[in-house]
Amino acid sequence: MASAVLGDLSSSNALAAKNLRQAQGKSIGVFTSGGDSQGMNAAVRAVVRMGIHVGFRVFYIHEGYQGMVDGGENIREATWTSVSGIIQQGGTVIGSARCQDFRDRNGRLKAASNLVKIGISYLVVIGGDGSLTGANCFRQEWAGLLEELEKKGEITAQQSKNCSHLNIVGMVGSIDNDFCGTDMTIGCDTALHRIMESVDAITTTAQSHQRTFVMEVMGRHCGYLALVTALACGADWLFIPEWPPEADWEDHMCRRLSELRTAGSRLGIVIMAEGAIDQKGNAITSNRVKEIISTRLGHDTRVTVLGHVQRGGNPSAFDRVLGCRMGAEAVLALLEATPDTPACVVSLDGNQAIRVNLMECVERTQQVAAAMKKGDFEDCVTLRGRSFRNNLEIYKILSHVKPPNNPQQHIFNIGIMNVGAPAAGMNAAVRSAVRTSILNGHQPYAIYEGFEGLADGRLKKMNWMDVGGWVGTGGSALGAKRTQPTKLGLPQIASKFKEFNLSALLIIGGFEAYDSVLQLAEARPQYKEFCIPMVVIPCTISNNVPGTEFSLGTDTALNAITEICDRIKQSASGTKRRVFVVETMGGFCGYLATLAGLAGGADAAYIFEERVGMRDLQTDVEHLAKKMVEGVERGLILRNEKCNENYTTDFIYQLYCEEGKGIFSTRKNVLGHMQQGGCPSPFDRNLGTKLAAKSVAFLAEKMHNNYKEEGGRVVVECTDEDTACLIGLKRRAVQFSPVMQLKSQTDFQENLETGITRTVSIDEAEELTMTTALTPVSHLKAMSDFKHRLPREQWWLKLRPLLRILAKHESVYEVEGTEASIE
Repeated sequence: MASAVLGDLSSSNALAAKNLRQAQGKSIGVFTSGGDSQGMNAAVRAVVRMGIHVGFRVFYIHEGYQGMVDGGENIREATWTSVSGIIQQGGTVIGSARCQDFRDRNGRLKAASNLVKIGISYLVVIGGDGSLTGANCFRQEWAGLLEELEKKGEITAQQSKNCSHLNIVGMVGSIDNDFCGTDMTIGCDTALHRIMESVDAITTTAQSHQRTFVMEVMGRHCGYLALVTALACGADWLFIPEWPPEADWEDHMCRRLSELRTAGSRLGIVIMAEGAIDQKGNAITSNRVKEIISTRLGHDTRVTVLGHVQRGGNPSAFDRVLGCRMGAEAVLALLEATPDTPACVVSLDGNQAIRVNLMECVERTQQVAAAMKKGDFEDCVTLRGRSFRNNLEIYKILSHVKPPNNPQQHIFNIGIMNVGAPAAGMNAAVRSAVRTSILNGHQPYAIYEGFEGLADGRLKKMNWMDVGGWVGTGGSALGAKRTQPTKLGLPQIASKFKEFNLSALLIIGGFEAYDSVLQLAEARPQYKEFCIPMVVIPCTISNNVPGTEFSLGTDTALNAITEICDRIKQSASGTKRRVFVVETMGGFCGYLATLAGLAGGADAAYIFEERVGMRDLQTDVEHLAKKMVEGVERGLILRNEKCNENYTTDFIYQLYCEEGKGIFSTRKNVLGHMQQGGCPSPFDRNLGTKLAAKSVAFLAEKMHNNYKEEGGRVVVECTDEDTACLIGLKRRAVQFSPVMQLKSQTDFQENLETGITRTVSIDEAEELTMTTALTPVSHLKAMSDFKHRLPREQWWLKLRPLLRILAKHESVYEVEGTEASIE
């Protein structure tokens, strides 16, 4: 997949002039339709500001298609300041409504008349498949509608000529994530946050009273929310429409809940989608499930139907950033559109924005419904995509498969430890690793306090219930230390490997964890105890580990920063014209500052990776002063903690105080370690669970391929470079990156496709999801700045121009998306 392309800033004037020529005299209408979802406002804001930036006039169409049909005050021109302060709001500030009038041709005739009279011939529609289908129908009829309006004398020939073609770009706003062609829809991540907040709250009362709760979440025709929730909370049973339970599911469910209660669990959690059905297509209701559990097991069972709380609240950081990226990309797609350009949807493919033919996506989505109606549930799961299927398979492994009663002949010991600073998601990964190890017939050992604990022999054999309830807890239950093996002495570490007969090692942690495995791998020629398979799961809020685009813990930290910035800005609601300077963590890595800046609507984010000079600071102060005069009342400046040793947070605060006198006041906030705390987000829970399951499978394969009999015992011995790896996400692929080859492989960057775009199909994109590419860890060494603990390639730097543009700075953000089609 092609990466986002960062424009050459030296050509910014030429590109800006080209954009203005293309957009001059053209108008965009943006509207939200169907059910609301969190993140829609971020998308609207991005469309308005990027549209104005490239030279379009942008109009709000209030109340969706109904406002388009009614016209009048429902269609109003947007200004830059009119979208200030909406990025953190849930719902949609321009309204949404179901519209029967638009289903009729006369209604569409009225809508066309209203648009043409204003000069709107470009539409951005944010909604579900019904809204997008309606937009495409409108586009197909456009020429005929204009011809009829001109004959009736409702529009002039010149007006008809000026708007002769209608170009449409869609963004999918839906909490259900039920649209084929995108990995995530706008609003889904926030809905998962609302659900997990409720599940976590209910878990505490369920444990107190030894109750079983049946929790119903939205998803009439799609079980994505229920499935991911089940993974994120470790649910004991799951009902989704794509995977109906077997015929005697009542017996299986009761047996499962009974076994867990006997094993010591004080609660039971059953998650079900509102559209849950059995194999014959009959509805399974939450009350029916409750009655079965109460009657057969005698458990005190309660039902909780979450309902529309899932649609409410402030959007998550992910949905805000997604809305910003999709909104900007939609405008750029319209800027490039020709009369022959088909309607497209801006979608998310892994970490890449792509453009997919709208009707191909709609047809694929309709195939899911057809497969479900026929009872072909296997095909239904396949059509949902590989990500959905992978989630389902991992859920079944962790929650529906009993530990083996007759383990395989060779039981290997797998050591599991945390190294580095604590981060959310560590415990979810440990839980998954422990249970997956047991399911593979191996013995997991928890190593407490990292390598220090290993040196002291603080190891414990883990069983299935030892990690019960860990998936939703923050911090590190095992304890995390930064100490690396070379500091403690490799001979001592090797002796402990031998003492506990460790056949594999899984380390969950940050840059120190990666460096530790590199040290052990490099010492293999001297210590055969280190000739075992080893994997690092990157887990740090700094997101500074090479070999992956996302580390465990960063999403939780990003949400914490975003929420705090919301509160900080709200604190000034009674004080006009105030600027906040906020310091974030991240070491030398500016990921948190940049993404939090994008999610929080910041005016600037100062980071180590981009040099900051006095002229830059002075320009930003003047820029903020100008915005205050234009009507913006609050400003937000983020600074990475190690951005610059001279331009400290205090220095920037004092500078803004002095230069802003008489225009705005300034306040300073250092967020500190609250960024490391809290319960993990749904994303971090699921990422930790899946990466650990894949890591254990990888370790198991390497152990079985490299064991031998020695002195009456089974010993694993492997020296290949691909047996010491870091697992990470690169685009849509899960990569195991061997740590030793990066020293010699100097052409690694040639494989990154930076700046290259190509057309891919949805099926091909889904195929990439399961790709496991081997990139040695010492390759990562060549890609790493060990002095500052930074990877040399960081994808998110390409989003920084977008942050600047949305804050009304002059910058260049070129097309991110590739075109894709469903083959």
